[in-house]
Amino acid sequence: MKKIAFFLVALTVAACASTSKTNTPQATPENPKNPAAATAPASGEPAANATADQSIYFDFDKSIVKPEFRKVILKQAEYLKNHKDDVVTLEGNCDERGSAEYNLGLGQRRADSVRKSLVAAGVRSRQLKTTSFGKEKPRLTCHEEKCWKENRRVDFVPGA
Repeated sequence: MKKIAFFLVALTVAACASTSKTNTPQATPENPKNPAAATAPASGEPAANATADQSIYFDFDKSIVKPEFRKVILKQAEYLKNHKDDVVTLEGNCDERGSAEYNLGLGQRRADSVRKSLVAAGVRSRQLKTTSFGKEKPRLTCHEEKCWKENRRVDFVPGA
């Protein structure tokens, strides 16, 4: 039964993950925003943060993790399974459309959706916290789709 559940989650979040970010400050190994901000150093020793800076993006008014973000989920899960004392906050965000109250709820549903995917991939639930910023923490501030799609996301933030 667990294999079927994992397969369904994996199928739900299948495909590769890559969304280019424009006009967005990028996290660096010196100043990571999430456990995905740095790569392993050349010496072969593991870095404090093991994967690339990534977020999970959502369609308008949706909270389902899209298949193209499967690799992001699996990378984050692998990192957290190897760093069992680390805690990550999943920050749900929305674009500016909709009321503040509605967007807080939608941002929370998005964070919860990513959390469920990570738990299904083997992450211990005590390593994950969720919060919603609704529309209060935009990545880009123009009033068109190219900005809105950047703001409909869940960010991985280390510590808690």
